[in-house]
Amino acid sequence: MPLHPLAGQPAPPESLVNQAALIADYYTLKPAAPVAFGTSGHRGAAMKGSFNEPHVVAIAKSVVEYRSFKGYKGPLFLGYDTHALSEAAWRTVLSVLAAYEVEVILSKNREYCPTPVISFMILEHNQRYPQNLADGLIITPSHNPPQDGGIKYNPPHGGPADLDTTEWIERRAKSLMDKPEPIKRLSLSNSLSAKTIKEADLITPFVEALGQIVDMKLIKSARLRLGVDPLGGSGVHFWAPIAERWGLNITVLNPHVDTSFSFMTLDADGSIRMDCSSPYAMANLLKKADKFDLCFGNDPDFDRHGIVSGGALMEPNHYLATAIYYLLQNRPNWPKNAKVGKTLVSSSIIDRVVKGAGRAIYETPVGFKWFVSGLKDSNLVFGGEESAGASFLRQDGKVWTTDKCGFCMTLLAAERAAKTEKLPHEVFNEITKTYGATRYRRIDSELATSEKDKLQNIDPDSIIGKRVGTLSVIEAFNRASGNNASIGGLKAILSDGSWFAMRPSGTEPKMKFYIETTGDQSKLEAISQEAPSLVFRR
Repeated sequence: MPLHPLAGQPAPPESLVNQAALIADYYTLKPAAPVAFGTSGHRGAAMKGSFNEPHVVAIAKSVVEYRSFKGYKGPLFLGYDTHALSEAAWRTVLSVLAAYEVEVILSKNREYCPTPVISFMILEHNQRYPQNLADGLIITPSHNPPQDGGIKYNPPHGGPADLDTTEWIERRAKSLMDKPEPIKRLSLSNSLSAKTIKEADLITPFVEALGQIVDMKLIKSARLRLGVDPLGGSGVHFWAPIAERWGLNITVLNPHVDTSFSFMTLDADGSIRMDCSSPYAMANLLKKADKFDLCFGNDPDFDRHGIVSGGALMEPNHYLATAIYYLLQNRPNWPKNAKVGKTLVSSSIIDRVVKGAGRAIYETPVGFKWFVSGLKDSNLVFGGEESAGASFLRQDGKVWTTDKCGFCMTLLAAERAAKTEKLPHEVFNEITKTYGATRYRRIDSELATSEKDKLQNIDPDSIIGKRVGTLSVIEAFNRASGNNASIGGLKAILSDGSWFAMRPSGTEPKMKFYIETTGDQSKLEAISQEAPSLVFRR
């Protein structure tokens, strides 16, 4: 996909979504698509008829029924981010939950509440009250554009719901939309005054507990100048309490919330997208990086991280490798036999770092749900995705969150800088001297339904022995080695150790194409150009 001429430039007025029309579409437009859970909940756009009030009402009622079916009697923690549709959907969900007398805990003063905080609160509650299990809903489309909406369910294990759960909720929601039946709802005022709806301070417990996963006192002693850009997201009001409680020198460069996200710079394709792993979306922070020792940003629901080191945004795989490299040397109380979780489209450098530390890799398909049980039971010390999302165990080896946590991943960079006096990019340079360097690329392209079906049903053996330039495919598979789960696509290993993988996006009609090679740029380009023909023969 060619780079848009305005990539990295301030969003022009004509690129902004009409907020009034967006909200009107949410409430009045007839749904044109069913409820469909991807890698992280149901996402869509109101103006396209894929995220409208009937979708959200049906999902909320389905969750009510699922909780009853499973016997969950504890509270449901309800969080949401700063997208315009998140506020609307939050009110819709609350109206249903209150009408069915579900005990709900909201953040005090109806504050935005990020994904990792909801995961943390679920786990904290269930550790104290194992007979009264809590779960959660987060209203967010993650880093998606301002016109999008999303909703995801986290069961009592605190992480993203597994396939059985999402299929149950999706199936019931579809039936409620196909054959409408009366669904009870309360007005906003009656919902907020209902006895089952409670507010609690969800900021302070999370901020206080950060010292259990990251050495906050060490960061304070180093007096690092930290620059933070929340990208207008749901964690925006957490940074001041973090700085105050732990005595950190944190400057929040953009403390404002604007549901149009008009302060953003355009992403590579010319869209407004709050992707903290994109240098184009993070251009505002990059311009100010020289004023700080270390900078970082997060997406709207704060489950992703973007690390600016040495004036440049680190490639997500590179930072994951440095994080794992540091943690495996500086967490002596972690369980010795626990593995490191990674998605199969993450860099092979991570494999070499983990092997060098005497640990084993647990490789899964894309989706953080595959790491949930391992983190919860401390069978995994770390779980990370190539798309800049990860979490890890507390310093004592106990679970922190079972969903991605942008707070711990960004603050970890500060801990390491404080302890080693080396910035993340410097550490990565050292890693490559030991374990070698690679070239990695991800390409997103439009994907027709027929192509998606072909990709998901291809026989891996059919491409073994096929050639990509001077290289041949020596291994191909469609299931992950760690848990034998379907990857929804294909991964192939080439004769020189290079690899490529293809899979449909779980949230958009796109194909995600990944390539990694130890060769030069020309080899990366050759694989990028020639590998697709093995699957999509013209």
